[in-house]
Amino acid sequence: MIFSDHDLRQINQAYIESLDIETAKKLASKLLEDLKEARERLNQNPNNSSRPPSSTEPWIIADIEAEEDSDAAGKDSSSGSERSEANEKKSDKKQNTKSRKPGKQKGAEGKGRTQRLKITGIVVHFAEQCAICDRELTESDFTARTGHYVIDIIMGEEDQPGITLTNVKHLYGDTVCPCGHVMHSVPHRCEKEEDWDVELTEWHLVGPMLMSLICCLALRMRLSRRLIGEFLHDWLRLRLSTGTIDQCIHEAGRACEPLEEPLLECLRSAYLVYADETSWKEKGILYWMWAFKTADTVLLTISRRTKETVERILGEDFTGWLMSDGYKAYRYYLKRLRCWGHLERKAEGIGESLNEKAQEFGKVVLKVLKALMEAVYRARAGPLEEDLRAKHGDLLEELRLACEQYKDFAKQKVGKIYEKTQALAREFLNDWEAIFRVLEHPELPLTNNEAERTLRHWVILRKLCYGTRTKQGSRSIGLLASVIETCRLRNVLAWPYLAEVIAKRRKGLDPPPIPEFSTSPILSI
Repeated sequence: MIFSDHDLRQINQAYIESLDIETAKKLASKLLEDLKEARERLNQNPNNSSRPPSSTEPWIIADIEAEEDSDAAGKDSSSGSERSEANEKKSDKKQNTKSRKPGKQKGAEGKGRTQRLKITGIVVHFAEQCAICDRELTESDFTARTGHYVIDIIMGEEDQPGITLTNVKHLYGDTVCPCGHVMHSVPHRCEKEEDWDVELTEWHLVGPMLMSLICCLALRMRLSRRLIGEFLHDWLRLRLSTGTIDQCIHEAGRACEPLEEPLLECLRSAYLVYADETSWKEKGILYWMWAFKTADTVLLTISRRTKETVERILGEDFTGWLMSDGYKAYRYYLKRLRCWGHLERKAEGIGESLNEKAQEFGKVVLKVLKALMEAVYRARAGPLEEDLRAKHGDLLEELRLACEQYKDFAKQKVGKIYEKTQALAREFLNDWEAIFRVLEHPELPLTNNEAERTLRHWVILRKLCYGTRTKQGSRSIGLLASVIETCRLRNVLAWPYLAEVIAKRRKGLDPPPIPEFSTSPILSI
C-alpha cells in the first residue's frame, strides 16, 4: 500500500480542492493503485489465494451450497435431448456418490470382532424370586441361554490412581422354580423413540464408564472418531471401530435427554440468564448453537436462529434478567440487558476509521461508555447514594444527540463505514432502555462474557469437526454439552456422573439428578 492510515487521515475534501491540477492527478493515480490493491485483497478467498477454507464466512458457504443445489436440480430437470450421453453418465455417477450414506452399505458383507480379550468376570442374571410362589431362587437353579461381553474401565482411587480395563461376560437365561414355573431373564432394551435411531440397551459391547471416556475424548478433548480409536488402541490395547465410537456418543446423548427438562426449569426460574449464539453447520446447512447460562446451570442446543428457539428455551413467562447481544429475538423480554462489550468494540472500529465524521461519533460513544462504566464500578464498591442515570444525564443527552445526528448517516454517501456508523446510532436509539438499565441496577453485569466463554470451547470444536452431519448428532452434542458444562460449573466431575446416567437409562430407570455445587477442589485447576 502506498498510503498509510496517517496519510489518509490528512486527505479530505478541503485538502483535495487546495491542490493544483498536476498534484491532484498524481494523488489520484496513487489513490487508484491503493484502491486496486485493496479491492484485490478484499476479493481474496480460499479458491484464489492461500487463505484457509475456514476463513470463509459461514453464511457465504451456505449461500454457495444452496446455489449449487439449485443448479444441480435445474440440470436434473432438463430433458434428455439437451444433454449428451457422457454428461448423463457423469451426472448419474455424481448423484449416486452423493446419495451414498456413510458407513456400511446395505448388502455389504459384515465383519465381526476379531479381538479376543481375557474375561475378567462373569455376571449371571437370574431371577431371585419366583413370580408364582414367591420362593427365593438361587444361581443353582439357573440355565444360561444367551450372553454377551461388556468392555468397561474402572477408575482408580485417590491413593491408587489409574485405569483398569475389564471384559465382563453377562449371562441370561432361565431360572427354574421347584414349583415348575420358569423365569426368563433378558437384557433390558429401551423403547424406540421417533427422534433417535440409536438404541439404548444393556446389550452393548461398551460399558457406561468406557462410554463416558469416549464422550470425554470427543467433546472435552476434541478428538475425532478416528483419533479416539487410535488412543484406545495405543493406550488401552482396545480396538473399537469408528462406527461403534460414534454410536457410543449418540447413545450417551439419548441417555441424557431426560435431564434437559430439569435444566430448562432451572433456567426459567433463574434471577439472571446470559444468552448468546454462534453459527453451527449440520450437513452443510447453517444452524446456530445457543448457550444459556445461569449461576449454576448451562444449557446448549443446536437450532435455527429464530424467536421460537428463544421462547422454547426460556418460555413466555420468564421474569428474570436476560443479558444478551442486540439480536432482535431477545427484545420480547422486558427485563433485558445489553452487552456493553459489543457496543464498545463497534465504537472502537468506527473511531479508528478514516472518515472524520465517523471518527467523531465513535469517540463520543467511547467517551460516554467508559465514563458510565467507571461510575457503575464505583457504585458497586460502595453504597448507592444517588441515581446514576440522573447524575450522568448530561453524558446520556450528549450521546442521544449524537445518535440522532448520525442515525441517517448512510444517506450522505455510500460506504461501509457510513452504514456501520448509522447502524450503531440506531442500535443505541432502539435499545436505549436495555443498554442503560444497568445504571438503575449497578449490581447487574455490563457484559455477556459468561455466555461467550461458555461457547468458546464449542467454537473450537466446530472449527475442528466442521459441525455435524445429522439431526441426531446435533441433538447429542447439545445434550452432552449441557450436562458437561453444568457439572463443571457446579464443580462436579462430569464423567462418573455421565456413566451413572448411562447405566440407569440402559435399565429403563430415571437418571439421577445433576449433583448440586461441590466444594471439592477437584476442578480448581
